[in-house]
Amino acid sequence: MDNHSYNYPSDCTPLTSCKSARKPAGSTVVNMGNAGKNPPRDYLVWSLCNTLYVNFCCLGFMALIYSIKARDQQTQGNLQLAQECSDKAKWYNILAAGWNLLVPLLVVVLLVLLLVHLGSSQGSFDFFGEDGFQSFVKLFSW
Repeated sequence: MDNHSYNYPSDCTPLTSCKSARKPAGSTVVNMGNAGKNPPRDYLVWSLCNTLYVNFCCLGFMALIYSIKARDQQTQGNLQLAQECSDKAKWYNILAAGWNLLVPLLVVVLLVLLLVHLGSSQGSFDFFGEDGFQSFVKLFSW
């Protein structure tokens, strides 16, 4: 079909009532809520990772609780309380991640310091020598 085959009178167009006095079309208003404001983040994935790592004082679990609260408050439309819970979840995640990085780092540093001290002591064993590991084990056996 050809678009040119449809002829309408000048005062009658599609989707209007073909009256001689055309009325302007009504306006439609769509309420978008908080279109300009971003919703608060809930940090749920970060909280799950920190919870599964099982850290000191269950900081990851506390972050997970506040992340879920933030998501619940966001779905209920209470953005102020969702933002507060989001902030708490973020800080618990920061503390948990810091603790998760600090403890292994301290263990490695202490192990290196122990090896340096034992290697430099006079009358001690040569840890990196032939019988070093057996001598190291003898230190901790009763």
